[in-house]
Amino acid sequence: MDSVTLRSLYLNFFKDRGHAVIQGASLIPENDPTVLFTTAGMHPLVPYLCGEKHPQGTRLTDVQKCVRTGDIDEVGDNTHCTFFEMLGNWSLGDYFKKEAISWSYEFLTEVLKIDPNRLAVSVFGGDETAPRDEEAASIWKKCGIAADRIFYLPKKNNWWGPAGQTGPCGTDTEMFIDTGKPKCSDECSPACDCGKYIEIWNDVFMQYNKQADGSFAPLAQKNVDTGMGLERTLCILNGYKSVYETDLFRNAIVKLEELSSKKYGETEETTKAMRIIADHIRTSTMLLGDQKGVTPSNVDQGYVLRRLIRRSVRFGRLIELPEGALSEVAKVYIEQYKDIYPEINENAEKIITELEKEVARFSSVLQQGLKEFEKVISYLPVKRLSGKTAFKLYDTYGFPIEMTVELAKEIGYEVDVEGYKKAFEEHQQKSHAGAEQRFKGGLQDNTVEVTRLHTATHLMNAALRTIVDENIRQKGSNITAERLRFDFNLDRPLTPEEIKKIEDYVNGAIQAKADVVCREMTVAEAKAMGAIGVFDSKYGEKVKVYSIGDYSTEICGGPHAANTGELGTFRIVKEQSSSAGVRRIKAVLEYKG
Repeated sequence: MDSVTLRSLYLNFFKDRGHAVIQGASLIPENDPTVLFTTAGMHPLVPYLCGEKHPQGTRLTDVQKCVRTGDIDEVGDNTHCTFFEMLGNWSLGDYFKKEAISWSYEFLTEVLKIDPNRLAVSVFGGDETAPRDEEAASIWKKCGIAADRIFYLPKKNNWWGPAGQTGPCGTDTEMFIDTGKPKCSDECSPACDCGKYIEIWNDVFMQYNKQADGSFAPLAQKNVDTGMGLERTLCILNGYKSVYETDLFRNAIVKLEELSSKKYGETEETTKAMRIIADHIRTSTMLLGDQKGVTPSNVDQGYVLRRLIRRSVRFGRLIELPEGALSEVAKVYIEQYKDIYPEINENAEKIITELEKEVARFSSVLQQGLKEFEKVISYLPVKRLSGKTAFKLYDTYGFPIEMTVELAKEIGYEVDVEGYKKAFEEHQQKSHAGAEQRFKGGLQDNTVEVTRLHTATHLMNAALRTIVDENIRQKGSNITAERLRFDFNLDRPLTPEEIKKIEDYVNGAIQAKADVVCREMTVAEAKAMGAIGVFDSKYGEKVKVYSIGDYSTEICGGPHAANTGELGTFRIVKEQSSSAGVRRIKAVLEYKG
């Protein structure tokens, strides 16, 4: 089965069961300070899972582009990808466990033709938070899953959320394919890493709301949130050993073979290098071609993009890729995804231009790194490079440890690889700590402060278009309870006079005490009334349009203040460059007393 067929089968299956097929969102989360990228299908739907009314109804399904980079160093094995597509369906206070589980079983066995005897499932085993999920187990038994293929597992295996410290969460049930391998022990279950069981789908039952004090209260609205990874499912259905054998990567790897004159699979080193390049250039193509226009930089999403491209350059050198090869691989992906994600084709020229710019930049950095290596070697009293120095070459110049070891070996030197690993682990621990800090607010941070700043962001966006340039578009937004951060396209700094006029525009709207009015309408109607929206060409049949007096009219999901009079005094605290052609404003709302 190919990817086009699987996407179609999934969406049509749920469409036939009353689900509206909605468009997936950008890879860059809107107004979300907790994550760099959209990491799951439910991510853009958090306001609706928390109770906001979705204009398309209570049953939804889509294919969502996602990026996860926590396991970037694992890419090159059989399963890890940085970019992936998540097939999902949702019930927003509509159906619950019975329908979700029954449909999951039906889709797997009747549509995908998976032998029911190869299926195993896990359900929540119960603790002080919630009881053992006998209801889910009972539904699985009625579907035909034998009792010895139903595993009761603890919270770390069968509980989802909340995304932050508080918010919607609940038990889940996960579906696995039994590979036929023997059990690793009498206790072997889907919780093992022995490879006997491979996860294929996950149904989350959101019925609790975690409170700030750590307690769990029932949600007023019970939701279902499911997720099936396209890459992994294709791999399983076709009996492949790795996701890189699927049609999603096949053409890119053929192109790499053609460009390098090497054969995928001929050596472990070549195979790993081609997998990494195929994965990273696919992700880079998606980020560069995204609606929000990410470009390589030294911060946030741009930094991750830079790292992916530079890793591709490094591994390209290992298989002797010629100059311009990465752009040729990107062109393969542009052709492959142009009908599925039109924005990729629309931004094709930008994708190639920015990719080539970054490759050129890194080529220069590599030369600097080689000079640094030679300088370090010249000062060493013994023929051994310390782990700390090896890590500096990696962290500062992008040298993989393999490259450093190889260079050292050529001149008869050794490298303290264990010391490098220790330095690398310390770096990872700091990075993970930073990532955990980033999640503190929680996806569903709809506090009064955040709501007011979100409303102010609409006013500032309108001010930029009115005062500076009507062609300005939002390129990113990050709001916490303390401040708003807003990225927009502009190839020059704002002048002090422009900043003052923007502040005056927003404060004028606040002093006018204008009502914030929400109306549902079609995309055509929204455009006709002059509404703007980051994804206006990607919305479904109906959208929410928020109007703030005569100041702002914008497509948005929420949340917003009821009246601008609640907002306090608006002040821009910083205006700076974010990346090439993109500026960044940080602003606050100040209150007397």
